[in-house]
Amino acid sequence: MYQPKKYLKQDQAYIFKFIQQHPFATLVIQGTDLLATHIPVLVKGTSTSFQLYSHIANHNEMHSFLKNNTKVLLIFQGAHGYISSSLYQEKDISTWDYSAVHISANIQLQSLSELKTSLAQLVNHFENKQEQPLTYNNLPTQMVEDHLPLITGFWLKPYQIKAIAKHHQGAKITDVKNVMKHLSKEGNHQLAKDLKKEHFK
Repeated sequence: MYQPKKYLKQDQAYIFKFIQQHPFATLVIQGTDLLATHIPVLVKGTSTSFQLYSHIANHNEMHSFLKNNTKVLLIFQGAHGYISSSLYQEKDISTWDYSAVHISANIQLQSLSELKTSLAQLVNHFENKQEQPLTYNNLPTQMVEDHLPLITGFWLKPYQIKAIAKHHQGAKITDVKNVMKHLSKEGNHQLAKDLKKEHFK
């Protein structure tokens, strides 16, 4: 990942929270060619020591390359958006603001019992936010048993983490305020909030 110093994020608490807030990641692996797929990720542990849990469908072309200790890259993407320089007081180059976390990790395949446990935790984690949660234990047993052989579960132990948040650091505050106002007007409220948090802590 390209990480200019002023956009670099190294705070472990920030990274841990970012992953929790953006749990739908891109998994990249080297197969006969580079392969990528999009997966929901459950993070367990603390900001200083955590593991990531997920699964893919067995008919996914990536499946045959999933083996213990295989190195993979997980990409977590935050809010992002085009920033026109027409919003600045003085002419400048337009840009794109964004945030992301890249995690290099080793895969460990799960046993069936481990898959059941992490799948239940994943389902319950996201169902908990619903008005009428349908937890894992309330799913039809036969339906679950029929689907389990069709997926492969795994967990990942990170060995390298890189994070970036390009939020107009170093820009004039008047320009930042104009950008935030424009982003909110366009409906990109999360990126506007991210800029506010960066500049008006």
